[in-house]
Amino acid sequence: MDRTRPSASGIRNGPGLPRRRRTAVAAGVAGILLATLSGPAATATASATDSASATASEPAAVACPANLVGKATCHTGRSADGAYYAIAVPKNWNRSLVVHAHGGPDLGAESDPYRSTGDLERWSVMVEEGYAWAGSSYRRGGYGTRMAAADTENLRRLFVEEFGTPKRTYVHGQSWGGDVAAKVVETYGAGKHGPYDGALLTNGVLGGGSRGYDYRVDLRVVYQYYCGNHPRPTEPQYPLWEGLRATSAMTSAGLGARLQECTGSESSPQERTAVQQRNLDDILAVTGVPERTLESHLRFATFTFRDIVHNRLGGRNPFSNQGVRYSGSHDDKALNAGVERFSADPTAVRDLSYDSDLTGKVGIPVLTLHAIDDPTAFVEHESAYRDSLRGAGRERNLVQSFSRESEHSGLSDSEYANSIAALDSWVRTGHKPTPKSLAASCPAFDADYGTGCFYDPDFHPGAYASKVNPRPGGLRWPAMTSGQERSWSRIDGVGIAP
Repeated sequence: MDRTRPSASGIRNGPGLPRRRRTAVAAGVAGILLATLSGPAATATASATDSASATASEPAAVACPANLVGKATCHTGRSADGAYYAIAVPKNWNRSLVVHAHGGPDLGAESDPYRSTGDLERWSVMVEEGYAWAGSSYRRGGYGTRMAAADTENLRRLFVEEFGTPKRTYVHGQSWGGDVAAKVVETYGAGKHGPYDGALLTNGVLGGGSRGYDYRVDLRVVYQYYCGNHPRPTEPQYPLWEGLRATSAMTSAGLGARLQECTGSESSPQERTAVQQRNLDDILAVTGVPERTLESHLRFATFTFRDIVHNRLGGRNPFSNQGVRYSGSHDDKALNAGVERFSADPTAVRDLSYDSDLTGKVGIPVLTLHAIDDPTAFVEHESAYRDSLRGAGRERNLVQSFSRESEHSGLSDSEYANSIAALDSWVRTGHKPTPKSLAASCPAFDADYGTGCFYDPDFHPGAYASKVNPRPGGLRWPAMTSGQERSWSRIDGVGIAP
């Protein structure tokens, strides 16, 4: 992108081609990825290609997304672990790399060949800004923060092997990918001489798995108290901490139909029955979940909980709601007397905590950006993350910024461009940005992107406990010694089992 001001790195028009020619991918895999990168014209033949093949393939040149045509060279392939990936190198490469960690987690047994290519199009702003970009689809769907972090690091190493060592390397994570990227920092780049120079975490789920889903635990039990249809009395029963019984054939559409049956959430208020409206009002008031994301949170508390419990923890329960006092309903006494209660298995808490909780042991600059009204990863996750770094004595490595936006999956491109530039400047010069300096520098990027600057430099999120019902005496696994980490890392070699 042409600008009158220099790029954030101060380097323009660097080499953008790989350092050696690569062979093409096997025809079937290349067909899928080329169709994806070329736009929505993916064919039925491509979608039916055998995605189960885990044969590793070197990066193959493919057509870039439409918004990067003529601006970059694009490449796709598959790692030895089975993770599909996409890479873009801009023609005006500033010799720095952004490694992207995507959110989710997506559910499925295998790596999604479309995920990384879609992410490249979505995060093309990084390439527009002169950064090479690399994103992994991860080796499989389902939960596993350390697994995703390992796949992210493996892709960075592959990039170095194929395209040369960047001058600087940044990791970017969005949503659950924020947790993944933060885990990358702690696991592979906590020291000053690690391979990562900085991290950008946007709308991150930074509370960790052992407490970051407590509000969805509450939603799961409160929903069932009022609706009684998940499961129905006529269906096989199971403890609600499972999310869903392992053998259930329920689909997302089926779950949505039950939610509609109970609350009329898809209907206008005038079309709901009095019972539906009261159920909806009580569920929203007690859980604090926004109405517009109620179904997506319930899906997570159903299908992703099932994945965590049955596929990753061997049927053990990592969740608790013992001692939680629910309030805000039309009859709190009846709710607290009737809601299902359960206690966590300490070994399950231990393993989920090891996999996804953050220690705050950060040795590189970390910049976060979070929508104040994020309806999915609420902004108080930032307080949890700051507390983690403060507890580790590393708060000096953190700058947090906040936007008056109200979406979770994407923020303004102007703000993304501004954020990566500010992070890069911090790394290069040692001059730490502030919320006010970020707000002041954004308009220069908005002149190019026109997507708006919505910073609120005076905003400070409340404590995490102000948003989520605390667990009295709840289990939280303390930081492990290196010996303990080696012991627990036997689960998949990277965390929770694949």
